[in-house]
Amino acid sequence: MKFTKGHGTGNDFVLVSDPDGALTLTPAQVAALCDRRFGIGADGVLRVVRTAKDPDGAAVAADAEWFMDYRNADGSIAEMCGNGVRVFTRFLVSSGLATPGPAGLPVATRAGVVVAVLEGDSIRVNMPTPRVYAASTATTGPLTFPGIAVDCGNPHLVCVLHDGVELPSLDLTVAPGFDPALFRSGVNVEFAVAAEPIEGFDLHLAMRVYERGSGETLSCGSGALAVGAVALRDAGRSTGTVAVDVPGGRLLVTHDADDRWWLAGPAVLVANGETLG
Repeated sequence: MKFTKGHGTGNDFVLVSDPDGALTLTPAQVAALCDRRFGIGADGVLRVVRTAKDPDGAAVAADAEWFMDYRNADGSIAEMCGNGVRVFTRFLVSSGLATPGPAGLPVATRAGVVVAVLEGDSIRVNMPTPRVYAASTATTGPLTFPGIAVDCGNPHLVCVLHDGVELPSLDLTVAPGFDPALFRSGVNVEFAVAAEPIEGFDLHLAMRVYERGSGETLSCGSGALAVGAVALRDAGRSTGTVAVDVPGGRLLVTHDADDRWWLAGPAVLVANGETLG
C-alpha cells in the first residue's frame, strides 16, 4: 500500500490514495497504520476516494469530486477533521488529482461539502457552521470543568479554564469524563484559556484537546473552530477572527460578515512511502 504522510499544525495523518474505491480499510488496519511504535504513526488515516465511489459520499458527488474518508487512530469513523481537510486538499493539488477553481476546491466529508482555498503555505477552509447548543461538564482527575457543547459537523465540548488553572497542569493521558447521555457517540474535549492580545486579531486563546478515538493530539482544526465560536459568543461579537494556539502551532478561526466560518492554517506533506507485508 502506497501512502503519504502529512500534518496540519502537528495533527498528523497517513493518506492513502484510493480513487476508485477499491480498497477496504478495516479498523484493525487503520489502527496498525497509526501505531507510533509498530506502524507509520499518525492521529488518523485519510482515504482519498472519488465521491461517487464511496457510499457515504455518493449523494453529493455532483458537488465535489473527492471525498475525505477520515478514520481516527483507533479505526473508528469520524464525520469531520478540520486539519485533515487542509492536508487532504494539499495532497489532491500536489499529486495533480485536482485543480482549485476561482472559488476554491470543494471537498466532500461526512459532515457535508466544504470548500478549501489555497493561500501559499496556508489553506483556508469554509467550514460547517458551528452550533453552540448546550451546557455540560468535563472531568479530568479530581477536577470538573463547565463546558459548552458545540456541533461542528462532529461533536465538541469546549471548556474555558478560569481561576488560575493552567493548561499544562491538565492530565490528558486519560480520556476526560463527559456526559454520555448528551454525547452518545463520544466527544472531542477542548480546554482553552485566554491569551495575550495580538495585533490584527480580535481574540487570542490557547488550547489543548483530547480527540475521541485518538487521544491528546497536537492540534484539532474543528476543535479550534468550536473554541473560536464559543470565544466570539462570550465576547458578544457576531463576527471576528480568533487566533487559537495549539501545541503544534497556530490556527485562525474567522466568522465573516457573510455568515461564513473559516478555518485557516498550514498543511504540510512530509513523506511518501510504501507499506511492507
